[in-house]
Amino acid sequence: MDTTHGIRPLPAFFASALVPGLGQALLDRKLTGGLFMAWEGVTLGMTLKAASELRFLERTTSDSGRLEQKRQERQDWLVLLIFNHLFAGLEAFVSSHLQDFPTDVKFRTAPRGFGIEAVIPVRFP
Repeated sequence: MDTTHGIRPLPAFFASALVPGLGQALLDRKLTGGLFMAWEGVTLGMTLKAASELRFLERTTSDSGRLEQKRQERQDWLVLLIFNHLFAGLEAFVSSHLQDFPTDVKFRTAPRGFGIEAVIPVRFP
């Protein structure tokens, strides 16, 4: 595989697993990388907010049902945060494998309007 214009799969995976969106940015997939970074901000912010609210409730209330709900909310956001790291890494890994895929793949309607066709040019050396 010729990866002279991008990065190899494992470094792309680890870059995006560490900082979601970094591997995509290195592969010149800036929109995808930006979406992963934005979702990282949302999940990190909500995880910290839920943790702060949980600490407040632990200090001020004795309602165990409410405490358990807040613990569950914090855990849910934490799982989404971890999933974002994993999914961003996997997406960067796959994208680095497909970086040499021809970009001129086109879809068009079939001649009589039934279904679609994919036109994929193939070049032989």
